[in-house]
Amino acid sequence: MFSEELEKISWEQTTKDIYSKTDADVRRALSKESLNVEDFKALISPAAEPYLELMAQLSRKYTLERFGNTISMYIPLYLTNSCANSCVYCGFQSSNSFHRTILTEDEILNEYKAIKKLSPFENLLLVTGENPAKAGVKYLAKALDLAKPFFSNLQIEVMPLATEEYAELKEHGLNGVICFQETYNKDRYKVYHPRGMKSNFEWRVNGFDRMGEAGVHKIGMGALIGLEDWRTDVTMLAHHLRYLQKKYWKTKYSLNFPRMRPSENGGFQPNVVMTDKEYAQLTFAARIFDHDVDLSLSTREAMHMRDNMATLGVTSMSAESKTEPGGYYSYPQAVEQFHISDERTAVEIAAKLRQLGREPIWKDWDQALE
Repeated sequence: MFSEELEKISWEQTTKDIYSKTDADVRRALSKESLNVEDFKALISPAAEPYLELMAQLSRKYTLERFGNTISMYIPLYLTNSCANSCVYCGFQSSNSFHRTILTEDEILNEYKAIKKLSPFENLLLVTGENPAKAGVKYLAKALDLAKPFFSNLQIEVMPLATEEYAELKEHGLNGVICFQETYNKDRYKVYHPRGMKSNFEWRVNGFDRMGEAGVHKIGMGALIGLEDWRTDVTMLAHHLRYLQKKYWKTKYSLNFPRMRPSENGGFQPNVVMTDKEYAQLTFAARIFDHDVDLSLSTREAMHMRDNMATLGVTSMSAESKTEPGGYYSYPQAVEQFHISDERTAVEIAAKLRQLGREPIWKDWDQALE
């Protein structure tokens, strides 16, 4: 399990390594075709800032070689804002007092139909708060069953599950799982996740192993930017990615680097603020580090950032996202998790991507390919 590997990696030493990288380290990393985690440290370090233009060129080159001009489009659907956790930065935390919404089967169907009217989405991401007692595996299985006539590719972003539970959901059409470790700093993890299932660091970080053991086709990973030093956190993420790729080599992987949005924190102030320039540096570094990994960009990010990154390394995007249950068919009583930044419609985003020379892909998977 990855928790055992993580015990061998010092957070403090990793931070020192990153900030001690030199100009020579960066140039060495940029000259290599196949990079290791030490090279990744160099590319995300302050020493790499003078090389951003070259990094952008390499990122664009590798993306075009592996993915062509395509951008895979997906849409998230929040099934519930009910949650048993107390994450200090999240609007869904259990201590916040508001009406909790759990969509019924009829409401879920209405959402699916409403989404299909927006644009020809085939990639659907089902999202829940973490409340297995009220929205557990049985509930998710039914939501997947209901989605199959409408969508070709079904992914979930829910609480970490057991291996057999992921395997069970695969039988109901599940193709991919997204899970954010939030932070890999074990010593600080409980500061942000004091109560609930999510407070168990090992259960969460080893959830990716359980996905791999269940044979999940695609695993999405990420760290929440705003909690701890972002450079150290994404280096741990790079270690994690390499570990999973070696152990579960048949699985596809995606990375996402969500920056904390103001309305999701309920008064919590981010400890770290990543600039747009640093976000671009991380995107370029991730693509140079791994030419094949899917780099995903959500509507958390502003329009200008998404448009720029669409030509420089990003390979999948959400569009016209709603972060509250019932947001597409319109149930106005529901509370959203955070307010999005890119509020354009899916049609507008697709038109802009074509203008930029990119081809939005609504369907890139079919169950017949299994």
